[in-house]
Parts: sequence; structure tokens; C-alpha cells
Amino acid sequence: MKNLLLSAAIGDITGMPYEFENRTKNYNAVNLLLSSNTYTDDTVCTFACAEALIKNLNMTENLWKRCRADLYRGFGGRFARWLIAKDIQPPYNSFGNGSAMRVSSAGFMAKDAKECIELATQTAMPTHNHPEGVKGAVATALAIFYGMQGKNKDFIREHILEKYYPNWSDLTYQGIKPNYDFDETCQQTVPAALICFLESTDYADCLKLAIALGGDADTLAAISGPMAYAFYKTMPKELIDNAIAKLPEWMLEVNKQFDEFVSR
Repeated sequence: MKNLLLSAAIGDITGMPYEFENRTKNYNAVNLLLSSNTYTDDTVCTFACAEALIKNLNMTENLWKRCRADLYRGFGGRFARWLIAKDIQPPYNSFGNGSAMRVSSAGFMAKDAKECIELATQTAMPTHNHPEGVKGAVATALAIFYGMQGKNKDFIREHILEKYYPNWSDLTYQGIKPNYDFDETCQQTVPAALICFLESTDYADCLKLAIALGGDADTLAAISGPMAYAFYKTMPKELIDNAIAKLPEWMLEVNKQFDEFVSR
């Protein structure tokens, strides 16, 4: 499999136009190739974490450096304050969905579940050291890892959704959609993203389901997209090409290096 990290970037890019003013609950109105779409903080953080993992860099320093170099990408308030401080500050106990949106590399590169949990925790700890922040990262990464291992959806539902978010275990996409709203916590974003993946039929369908929840669209798609790619093993070429055209050179280089690292 190639373009592993792009699976998160594509989700971010396609969801970006629907995060605020164009928010929709109409699945058929979702266009995954709007000309206005571009990458946001979700993608910057994803590639910064992946780069740190494969090059054995300090996670906190690399996240801080890469994000500070691309400040105007819609970073959340507390994370933005962490970024613009003169020096790197301690983690601030966040349980926002930022830990889940940046963790996909851990799921793709882990050799076993134990390593997956350890790597996911590494990516969360610079800022999202609240137990719910770490849990959101771990649950997301494990869903990706199990997809890469060829586990079926019943297995992923049991070992991720039912284990980490038992209150969501009996919920369906159509059941949560009417009242689902914009929410930036792991507790409301990660299980919703899992449901989008579990009820999807392919990668593009997963993104459209995530965006049409009418919530934090780019992040829901950036979290569920890698789950879908790990499971279905394929993404539409036009979405890949669109992402490649919109990402900076350093990300494209990390994307290539990451694929090479995982394929060893």
C-alpha cells in the first residue's frame, strides 16, 4: 500500500469546506473535489507526528516546529497558544480531537497492538495528555492497525467501539446523525468517526458519511479516512492526485519516506 498518510490528508482536505459555513447533513450534496478545499491543521500535525516517529525525532519539538512554520491552518485555540509561546510549554491536559486527527501513522506502522498503543500515546502526549485525549488517539490508531492486519468490521467494532466507547456500541449512523453537532472533543468525535467507517462501503463513502454528519467535518474525515484506507486498501486516484497537488514538498517527502519505512 502506498500513500498511507495521504488517507488522513485527503479526509482533511475534502472535509475542510464543510467545517463551518457550508456544514451539511445532506450526503448527496457533499463534493469531495471542491476547488476551495485545502489542507488544515489536521494534516500538518499528522505529517509532523509521522516524521518524528520514522526519523526518531523528539515528538514535541517536531510538532511545535512544523506547526509554527505553517501557523494559519486553523489550529484550535489552546493549541495555537501553545504554538505561539516563546518556548515549548508543558502539555495542557487536552481531550480535544487533535490527538485523534494526528495519530494515523501509529496505526499504519505498528507491528503489534502493544506497539500501536505506545506509538499513539507518544503522538498525543505533547499536548493531549488527558486520559480521554490519549484514549482517542489509541482507539483511532488501533482501528487503523486492525484494518491493516485484515481484521473484519465485527472484530474492530468489538475491540474498539465497544471497548473504548461502550455508550456508543448500540448506536447507528442514522441514529446519531439528526442530533449530531459540531464538537471538538475526542469523546464525541472518535466514536462518531468509527461509526462512519464501520457503516461505509468504501473509502470515498466513508468520507462522505463523516462530512454529512454535520459536525467537525475535516477532522471526522481525517480520523475515519485512514481507518477506511487500512481496511479497504484503496482510495480513488482523483482524490490522491488532488491532495498531492495541494500539499507542500516536505509533506510529500515524508509521505514517500513513511511508505518506505512501513514496507520494510
